[in-house]
Amino acid sequence: MKWRSLEESATGAEPRSLAEVFAERKKLIAKYVPAEIQAIHSRAIREVRESGIVARALRAGDKSPDFELADQNGTRLLAAELLQKAKLVVCFFRGRWCPFCVGQLEAMNAIHTEIQRLGALLVGISPQTVHQSYLMADQHRLRFPLLSDAGNKVARQFGLAYRVPEYQQEIYQRAFVNLPFANGDSSWELPIPATYVIGQDSNIEYAAANPDYTERPEPGEILQILSGS
Repeated sequence: MKWRSLEESATGAEPRSLAEVFAERKKLIAKYVPAEIQAIHSRAIREVRESGIVARALRAGDKSPDFELADQNGTRLLAAELLQKAKLVVCFFRGRWCPFCVGQLEAMNAIHTEIQRLGALLVGISPQTVHQSYLMADQHRLRFPLLSDAGNKVARQFGLAYRVPEYQQEIYQRAFVNLPFANGDSSWELPIPATYVIGQDSNIEYAAANPDYTERPEPGEILQILSGS
């Protein structure tokens, strides 16, 4: 199925909330994806949640680890150097193959300038390869760095990494979601989606981590955090 971009969705109308965009995508999934496949994805989400991963993930008040990753152009970016310039808004996402990740990053891209005006820098982090990040940034005209976290090393430091269960791997493979190819390794590991605001002192000021990849914080919520309102 074809997922409409935010630009296509908003043509001739006011931009919609991320929740509205996601609701449309969920409706299409409910219509076109067999119920037994939907049940498998729901089971995987439930089991990841029950694993206690959210309780182990870094939260507001914790110290963010330093990290160095390559962006979609192969340029190495060091978190410590970025934090010397501004706060960081970090979005951990699964990959360009995930329609909900695409929706979130397009929505964050739309407020990219406002994030900068409020004294912060935006980056996305996923386990996909540099080339996959380049394709994603180009296709969706993203104006911020997409960092390639090979082997989910940084996601693991944040407590976000998990292994896709084998029964869900089979579904992804049937849907041509080739994670070993997209991520450049055979681990079948992903991060649960998470959004962080990291202060220049490396303290985490805001954290939202959710095993349900169909739910993400609204961009406006991030702007409120940055503005102190």
